[in-house]
Amino acid sequence: MNLGELEKKKRMANAVRFLSVDAINKANSGHPGMPLGMADVASILYADFLVFNPEDPLWPNRDRFVLSAGHGSALLYSLLHLTGYQDMSINELKNFRQIHSCTPGHPEANHLPGIEATTGPLGQGLANAVGMALAERLMSQRFGEDLINHYTYTIVGDGCLMEGISQEAISLAGHMNLQKLIVLFDDNGITIDGETTLSTSENIIQRFQACGWDTQSIDGHDYTAISKAIQKAKKENKPSFIACKTVIGFGATNKQGTNKVHGAPLGAEERAALSENLNWPHEPFEIPQDLYDSWLLSLERCKKTYSSWVDVLSKKTPEKQEEFSRFLEKKLPESIDKAAKHYIEETLKHHVERATRQDSQRCLNLLTKEIPQLIGGSADLTASNNTKASNQKDITATDFSGSYLNYGIREHAMGAIMNGLALYGGFIPYGGTFLVFSDYMRPAMRLSALTKLQVIYVLTHDSIGLGEDGPTHQPVEHLASLRAIPNMYVFRPCDAIETMESWQTSLTLKTAPSVLALTRQALPLSRTKKAKQNLTSLGGYIICDAKTPTPRVILLATGSEVPLALKVQDLLSTKKISSRVVSLPCLELFDKQSDDYKNKILGTETSALRVSIEAGIAIGWEKYIGQNGLSISLDTFGLSAPAKKVFDHFGFKAEDIAEKVKKKLDKKKNKKL
Repeated sequence: MNLGELEKKKRMANAVRFLSVDAINKANSGHPGMPLGMADVASILYADFLVFNPEDPLWPNRDRFVLSAGHGSALLYSLLHLTGYQDMSINELKNFRQIHSCTPGHPEANHLPGIEATTGPLGQGLANAVGMALAERLMSQRFGEDLINHYTYTIVGDGCLMEGISQEAISLAGHMNLQKLIVLFDDNGITIDGETTLSTSENIIQRFQACGWDTQSIDGHDYTAISKAIQKAKKENKPSFIACKTVIGFGATNKQGTNKVHGAPLGAEERAALSENLNWPHEPFEIPQDLYDSWLLSLERCKKTYSSWVDVLSKKTPEKQEEFSRFLEKKLPESIDKAAKHYIEETLKHHVERATRQDSQRCLNLLTKEIPQLIGGSADLTASNNTKASNQKDITATDFSGSYLNYGIREHAMGAIMNGLALYGGFIPYGGTFLVFSDYMRPAMRLSALTKLQVIYVLTHDSIGLGEDGPTHQPVEHLASLRAIPNMYVFRPCDAIETMESWQTSLTLKTAPSVLALTRQALPLSRTKKAKQNLTSLGGYIICDAKTPTPRVILLATGSEVPLALKVQDLLSTKKISSRVVSLPCLELFDKQSDDYKNKILGTETSALRVSIEAGIAIGWEKYIGQNGLSISLDTFGLSAPAKKVFDHFGFKAEDIAEKVKKKLDKKKNKKL
């Protein structure tokens, strides 16, 4: 790199620095240290290596870039502005961190093209990038390297690598030999509290090497070193890790190299010192036209690659082009409804009691044949979660033609990698673990919902019904906890038919994740009649109505407690108490129904006693049973014993519930008298 070229690159990087600093100063909020420190690395990446097209930002064969260190969002926004993303105007940079802007405090994938992932919770973006690199290999295998053959890059910080999810992610990436994944580490030795030596002394390079990665360590402000390192990484047959030694807050004379520049604006005085130090004689948000020209000129190589790709696609047969398009758009074949209908008809004719986790596997045997976008997996619980269909084969480091991934005991990374698969486009990932272990991946699940990703979480062993494994494995608060996440749809099917309907409905929810909470224990068929529509898609419905026009009791139940509610209904009838049983497999969908429909199902508080029956905590059910209702629930952890004895011990016994209902009715009657 000659002196003229070097000087131009420095000015291009400084444009990134000052746009970032100015945006943060104007907002009086943000993290300038990372953009100042990593501007050199990021500028070389975007100007010389990253392949993208702002005029067709969702081009399938673009390189993916994930800013895992999402607190440095101003860096990404500045790069998108300089590289010609039309929606990232200078006004958007001026509106950094302001309400309804496209430049929120941390990157959000739904706001603008060029932002590939929602990041901020540290380590999530790194695992997302692993998912994207995996997706590239899967797509390349399916459609050919002439159509899909790109790299995935991510910038991570010390915080990303301290979070436990990072070890899960890099371990799996190394095992799968994702050689087109390149991680750029902002190695500045500073976190919010101070120097990293306060809390860690590990050798990061050796850690990645132990996981099967190629590693390099460079000066993150040496343009030639940065360029050579990325060139080398692209030639490796392993995933690559480049530790870029940087100075946090580079150029900010009084704050650089310290935690003082991590999470607070520089201010006008320090900005002036930075301007003098880096020879930047320009007003805030002022970028000379020649720098805009230099940035746009650097994209000429991208235009050539894009043009060649368009030519390759145009020469594919119409059938192949249609297949490629359908895959990316996640178009579901009409055959799914036919297959599901046949499944339900056969189930009604020849039902055998099974756990809903087993019913789920039978559904997958049909669905995976019809839907090539489905990518399954489990956190080392395949045989227990029943997540592998009979026709699926494993994805391995040497064969990406399969559709099932063994994630190992890595729930958190599994959730974030599935987010990466979904963000990539086309794929509909699903993954299994026990419901109680959803706690391990809750941050990734929350980001699924926040980012509006179609990810399906198959969470089995859904209650105290798993019995002997005891309270450590028995989820009691988890259903309520997951229902509390906005834009998360929690399905708890009661039998084989509702399980199929739950899968069908989840596949239609293209902008939201779903949870399928499934039983370990076998259940009878509660739905014994053919329906004209998918009743689970309504969220709740009358599964067995009262024999009188106005029932005195309405029993609301989910999952394994629906057959229990039906037994309670029978017992109440012997006591001359008419009751209706309502199955509520998905409260979130039920809430979306019209008031007329909900009132038809639930009646009114004054017309009938509402009773909720669910083997979990009562939180959330007050919305449906009202102030005068009765909740049959848990207010403690479970215990270790055979399932029936555990249920009986905690009052989930038809006779006990019927007696509680009768007492409640008598009390209500006495109050009126």
